[in-house]
Amino acid sequence: MLAARRTDRLAALAAEIERSGRRALPIACDVTVDGDLERAVGAARTAFGGIDVAVANAGFGVVGPVERLKLDDYHRQFETNVFGVLRAIHATLPELKARRGRLAIIGSVSGHLATPGSSPYAMSKFAVRALAEALGHEVARDGVSVTLVSPGFVESEIRQVDNAGMLRAEAPEPIPGWIVVSADRAARSIVRGIARRRREVVVTPLGKVAVFFQRHAPWLVSAAIRRFGVRSRGEPARP
Repeated sequence: MLAARRTDRLAALAAEIERSGRRALPIACDVTVDGDLERAVGAARTAFGGIDVAVANAGFGVVGPVERLKLDDYHRQFETNVFGVLRAIHATLPELKARRGRLAIIGSVSGHLATPGSSPYAMSKFAVRALAEALGHEVARDGVSVTLVSPGFVESEIRQVDNAGMLRAEAPEPIPGWIVVSADRAARSIVRGIARRRREVVVTPLGKVAVFFQRHAPWLVSAAIRRFGVRSRGEPARP
């Protein structure tokens, strides 16, 4: 089952999957709307008989200095990145418990360390990391695994989305290409982690290095951020 807001993208992906001999069910769904995920899960149950794996992937990034951001910016960020994940969990968990399934929650390396100008996004991903850890303990005896996926810089449109959640397709990629991992490579890493029921998968070499040093030498990471003026990406320009 493919659930997202952009039905044109869903239809194209479903067609690609079906050409390979697999089944795909595209469903228009917004994780910020109560009831949408329950409706989607019901459709998946009817079509496939149940759910073995659920991936909570919806998210975007609000960026900017704390003093310039408004409370509404933080509310908007959490509505998708945190409460959207909770809605996905509540909708799919009964199915996953019944089938001893797997849940993957897409977090971020920003859920381990925060850079200047990234407080809304980092806060949401720190929250998601805590949610995945707590939930993993709660459902372990039910045979359900929870895998937190913490990507670094992966090929996607997230860096072309502004603080209002609008895609700015004309915005240039702000991250050097040599540190951006392809979507295919990231997907393979994620699938392996889910299949092996791993507690966490950190995607991208740079992401693994960042998480390692944040865990074992946080003082060094902090010093490097301040010494070299490391900052979050800027918001894509609005017309």
